[in-house]
Amino acid sequence: MNKKAHLSGLMFSIIFGFSFMMSKTALEYISPIGLIAYRFLLAFITFEVLRLTKVIKIRINLKESVSILLVAFFQPILYFLFETYGLKETTSAEAGLMIALIPIFVTILSTIILKEKPLVTQLLFILLSVAGVVFIQLYNTNISFDFNSIGFRLLLMAVISAALFNIASRNAAKNHKPHEITYIMMLMGAVCFNVIYIYQLINNKELPSYFSNLMNVEVILPIVYLGIVASILGFFLVNFSLSKLPAHISSIYSNISTMVAVIAGAIFLNEKVEFYHIIGGLMIVVGVYGAARINYLRNRRVKKL
Repeated sequence: MNKKAHLSGLMFSIIFGFSFMMSKTALEYISPIGLIAYRFLLAFITFEVLRLTKVIKIRINLKESVSILLVAFFQPILYFLFETYGLKETTSAEAGLMIALIPIFVTILSTIILKEKPLVTQLLFILLSVAGVVFIQLYNTNISFDFNSIGFRLLLMAVISAALFNIASRNAAKNHKPHEITYIMMLMGAVCFNVIYIYQLINNKELPSYFSNLMNVEVILPIVYLGIVASILGFFLVNFSLSKLPAHISSIYSNISTMVAVIAGAIFLNEKVEFYHIIGGLMIVVGVYGAARINYLRNRRVKKL
């Protein structure tokens, strides 16, 4: 069992789980696009400092760069654009319900594109984990999807983008190291979202707020977490996990983020933990562990042959 890869999956799920709380705090002061722009700009600057001081080495062959650019195109660019504008047209609960479907889409696409076909028992555990997230979201609030709405379509595109990111990252890992893939993701995210955010500020005659926003501690602290911890470390762990594990196994760890978000909310925001959080959390844990355990037993059986 690749312990480092599975540990990476657990760690990135915890990191992303806390990012919900951090985003919630910052969004009281700045727009969603602004928050994304700042986080990726800080992430890229930090990465660039590490590169210039030779803490890390980035070696990318231009002939092979298309595979990494494809990764960055799906995540963060398409995913965050679709999710951000999809959230404007729906509720956070509906968005959470849609995002929970990512492991299912990853499983389908990885089977078709990467030929990584899960066992029936693995599929059942994946579905159990997804069902745990859905259970929490459905009990948390009343959800009534309009499947013809622009919000639903945007969130569906976000889910597909996230699934394709998993496929693209696993493919790019054949020729590139996880930190190289993450570096390009941060670069593309910083350029794309800062261009959009600055355009919005200029259009609204609010360009000075680009700098004044950064004078607020309530904005700076979440940006530091989201930029350095969530973007750099979090996505590095995602890419590392995808380089070692089948996409459908790596992606299922993201469901643990829901549990972490609930726990973080209870500890730091005094939010209540209800019975459905506990039941759904158990479903998530059993689903993730079961799918990962079967993958380990499957690999061990193959090695013996």
